[in-house]
Amino acid sequence: MNNFDSTPERAGQNSKRDWLKWMGGAALAPVLAASGATPAASAARAGPRADYFPNTMVQTHDGKKLRFYDDVVRGKIVVFNMMYSVCTGICPGNTANLLQVQQALGSRLGKDVFMYSMTLQPELDTPRALQDYVNSYHIQPGWTFLTGRPQEMDVIRRKLGFYNDDPKIDADLANHTGMVRIGNESLDRWFMMPALSPSKQIARAILQL
Repeated sequence: MNNFDSTPERAGQNSKRDWLKWMGGAALAPVLAASGATPAASAARAGPRADYFPNTMVQTHDGKKLRFYDDVVRGKIVVFNMMYSVCTGICPGNTANLLQVQQALGSRLGKDVFMYSMTLQPELDTPRALQDYVNSYHIQPGWTFLTGRPQEMDVIRRKLGFYNDDPKIDADLANHTGMVRIGNESLDRWFMMPALSPSKQIARAILQL
């Protein structure tokens, strides 16, 4: 993932240069090559990212078990951000801003568009902890918080582009909380933008994808 400012008030936000790189889709460029042929039966079900995203089990804040590709991503317009429930830096501001995005999406959320927040601390953020977080922010249906096995969640995080090549920077959780990944899996269109962008700008970008 990109290098971020290390100060608490700006932790997780990209530089202009890195943001433009993400907006250009560079994070997923290595995986845009067409996949090999698949049997007709599975091809009817699989989308363009079936061979890229893992189909491992994740768990929602209300205790439901989902397959990541089949249930979370496949055929959907999706919005992902990273968080952890005890974060006191950029996470509260991101959540408050994304609440406004949720409101701007209105009835399309949960039908045409799906918002997901993934914990960076799955060893601590159980479904109960995430449910408490959802309750504390009065988050409405259509926005789901996900946890799972730490190693598998780390794979998903990296697949979504929330990582840094420098292991020391990558180990800092604040470096992964400043962006949102937005994608239309059916059309294989993906980009990132800052989570603290104006909420109407984020909502407009989602609906135009």
